[in-house]
Amino acid sequence: MVTALVVENDPSDPLARLGEWLTEAELPLTVVRPHAGDELPEALDEYAALVVLGGDQNAYPADDGTPGAPWFPRLEGLLRKAVRNRVPTLGVCLGGQLLAMAHGGLVERSTSGPEVGPGLVGKRDAADTDPLFKWVPLLPDVLQWHRDEITELPLNATLLAASSKYPYQAFRIGDRAWGLQFHIECDLDMIARWAASDAETLAEAGYDPDAVVAACADTLADVEEVWQPFAARFASLALGTLPDADIPPAPGPGRSLPLLGQ
Repeated sequence: MVTALVVENDPSDPLARLGEWLTEAELPLTVVRPHAGDELPEALDEYAALVVLGGDQNAYPADDGTPGAPWFPRLEGLLRKAVRNRVPTLGVCLGGQLLAMAHGGLVERSTSGPEVGPGLVGKRDAADTDPLFKWVPLLPDVLQWHRDEITELPLNATLLAASSKYPYQAFRIGDRAWGLQFHIECDLDMIARWAASDAETLAEAGYDPDAVVAACADTLADVEEVWQPFAARFASLALGTLPDADIPPAPGPGRSLPLLGQ
């Protein structure tokens, strides 16, 4: 059976609405939870797509070289294999940061402070020909919840969306791997749990947790309006049902995709 591999890095950030949208688009999902002891596969031969979710870990190693989570080196290897083998891939927040790190990008603690709550990002010109982003409006609604940021994109990445404070909001590597700095999967229960667990940090950064939850609640319908069709297009790409005109071309001679490692 055709199925997408979903990597849940943190129990606080499950598939939630993104899972509903993908299954509504008839893409079966296989969820692995390495935080609970599940093993990541060695390869993606049995999977039609790869989705990597967010979490509270850092994408970059600690000062002593310890990875943000024990499974991150193997996960980055899978992300490289996904790009090399043109497996449709979607990384969300931490997942997008790991996609960037796996291909030579840089992720660091943001000097601008945390970005939390609803916001807008702006599409870049390259998004107009992207098979997923070309149907996204110019200033789509998103939900933000991160303290780290991508400070350098991989050399082979295409920037698709930006904001004035955090310039690398969405990108593509190769022709079938997308990274998002923002969240599209959240439901209100998730946001409320995050606000409660991060209440002290939010207060230090000048955010009122209750106000953040209320603002997110007011934005959820707008987020769904934009990103549910986006998820459906990703599912269609994975299932091979995306219209021919929208399918990215395979790299030909002179158009090889530069990759790092395996």
